[in-house]
Amino acid sequence: MSDDPKLEKLKAALQGAAPAPDADRKARATARAMAEFDRVQGSVEAARPMSSRPDRASIWTGAFAMFDKLTTRAALAGTASIAVIGLGVVLIAPFGSVPPEGVSAKLEGQQADAPVVSTTEPQIAQSLVADDADATSAGAAAPAAGSRDTVRTRQAGEMAQPEAEVTAEFGATAPRPEATAPATGGEDRMQSVQPVAPMAQALTESMEEDFAADLMADAEMPSGNSLQRRTLVMPPPGADIVMQPEPNTEAFPEAEANPLKVTAEEPVSTFSIDVDTASYAVVRSSLNAGQLPPEAAVRIEEMVNYFPYAWPAPEVGEGPFRPSVSVMETPWNAGTQLVTVALQGEMPALADRPALNLVFLIDTSGSMDQPDKLPLLIQSFRLMLGELRAQDQVAIVTYAGSAGMVLAPTPAGERDTILTALERLRAGGSTAGQEGLQQAYSVARQMAEDGEVSRVILATDGDFNVGLSDPEALKAYVAEKRRDGTYLSVLGFGRGNLDDATMQALAQNGNGQAAYIDTLTEARKVLVDQLSGALFPIADDVKIQVEWNPATVAEYRLIGYETRALAREDFNNDRVDAGEIGAGHSVTAIYEITPVGSDARQTEPLRYGAGETTPVPEVVADFAGEFGFLRLRFKAPGASRSELIETPITTGTAGAGDEARFAAAIAGFGQLLTGATYLGDWGWDEAIALAVSARGDDPFGYRAEAVN
Repeated sequence: MSDDPKLEKLKAALQGAAPAPDADRKARATARAMAEFDRVQGSVEAARPMSSRPDRASIWTGAFAMFDKLTTRAALAGTASIAVIGLGVVLIAPFGSVPPEGVSAKLEGQQADAPVVSTTEPQIAQSLVADDADATSAGAAAPAAGSRDTVRTRQAGEMAQPEAEVTAEFGATAPRPEATAPATGGEDRMQSVQPVAPMAQALTESMEEDFAADLMADAEMPSGNSLQRRTLVMPPPGADIVMQPEPNTEAFPEAEANPLKVTAEEPVSTFSIDVDTASYAVVRSSLNAGQLPPEAAVRIEEMVNYFPYAWPAPEVGEGPFRPSVSVMETPWNAGTQLVTVALQGEMPALADRPALNLVFLIDTSGSMDQPDKLPLLIQSFRLMLGELRAQDQVAIVTYAGSAGMVLAPTPAGERDTILTALERLRAGGSTAGQEGLQQAYSVARQMAEDGEVSRVILATDGDFNVGLSDPEALKAYVAEKRRDGTYLSVLGFGRGNLDDATMQALAQNGNGQAAYIDTLTEARKVLVDQLSGALFPIADDVKIQVEWNPATVAEYRLIGYETRALAREDFNNDRVDAGEIGAGHSVTAIYEITPVGSDARQTEPLRYGAGETTPVPEVVADFAGEFGFLRLRFKAPGASRSELIETPITTGTAGAGDEARFAAAIAGFGQLLTGATYLGDWGWDEAIALAVSARGDDPFGYRAEAVN
């Protein structure tokens, strides 16, 4: 401290001026301050905002929160002086309007039992007005009619209730002392605020177009369903403002779950193999968002086939893949058994892979302008480029309103050129899927040479809303190009308008794989770890047919593959399309069977069913040790005639190991998600326990993720 005598004199004067503490005087001052604060605010104690959410929230609750957010945005965007003016108007405006219907419900339960911090003298209000006037005189302009600040003032004015109404609703409170009128100097500002119109009318009449656009953008906030957005709908004057979810246009293939079949009546089961994995990734995306997936999104075969398995691989010269069969007791039904049919594809040496011609067909429509869509797509393709070889070629075609060539066919070794083209992509416009497909196939045909593999990779959120959008017409177009030797794979990005049904149809008819990418980890799995299987086919039109023996199997049920079912006669018809197997890919299918004589049988034997009651003697003698007979048909890539593989499914088949048991756990998981009726009391805990006990070798952590 300085020894200046003036400072010492000031210090002594200040110390002597401090009065002794007086509790009664403090209480009286606090009461007067509370009364004055309430008079200035135009509200009563019960209407004070609280940090906790009201017990009962009306449709206004979200609107109030949104307006608070808009007020903050406007204040930050303006100058400091304008912010001070706006604050003064909000604090001092006489609030006399009747609140919109529903505000009473919002305020219910917020009694004035918490201490109220307020000014101590009426002159504080005067000080605020004076400060505000100083700011105005310094050059800060008042909000213009229709501006954001004006709208914010109107909003604030509509949120208060007259004292009489609040008192009638919540009951009498402590007597309110008469408020002292503010001193001269602030009256012009205090009286200049005119009564405001109802909130909805004010919003409808006075907001400028750019403000309305910002309001709509701010209203797109997550709701209870994290895969939807909430959009502000402007009502007519006098009506309530409501928050409505943006329509969810996701579409998934509709198919009834495979029913239990009586072997004597329908002994043959035929289906096309499926190596798609999109369903598991969609299910994971939904669960990570805290909700159950749509039932139609759960395709059990895709969940099972999402995981790599160590099935026996074919020997050199044995063929493109090797089938294997195992039998185990059903985890969820005593008295039944699970028959697992698995195919393991060969993995050719890297040097033996043919040259690859890739056309990236990228959806750059406006719906792709979200972080988990186009930006993630670009990052995903960056990962993939590192796996391509110098002899491979890449071209990029985009579509958004009209198709365009972004990158002409370029050797994969020119990585910087390809990356530059990817980084320049921007989302905007409508979606013309057909036009993009046409140009992509045209480019692929120009790139193709004998012995090479040409594939179009369509990356989209599935929103085909312009051009040839009918799934049947698209399927026919893609099937025609498949016969010309160009395959089609589909990668889905984002949620909300994911047209999974169309994506599945395109991939199936294009002899390609459909995958859904929601993270970079998933992109690495599909486009790096399993690149060979996704891009290099080793067998086309692979079909499975099982003939069950009615002498040993009373009932059976195929778990999954509902969208891949084939008619019995389709098995021998080489003109009927089926799935493909890529290099190193595996395919797994699971049947639940009920042996003859088991107490678990759910259907009664037919009284007049000759096949059940009086089986042919030679059938019993010759095939008593077989559950059924497995047939496989496939074509070499580019071939027109199929080849046949046959093997019996014997009753003495060796028990299943960890691979089949883990597949069973995932099959049970999928059935739990769809509410299947075949599981009895078997539930989530049992599914987790089975998956943990059968996790086996898990180098990539996919199985651990499933358990979690």
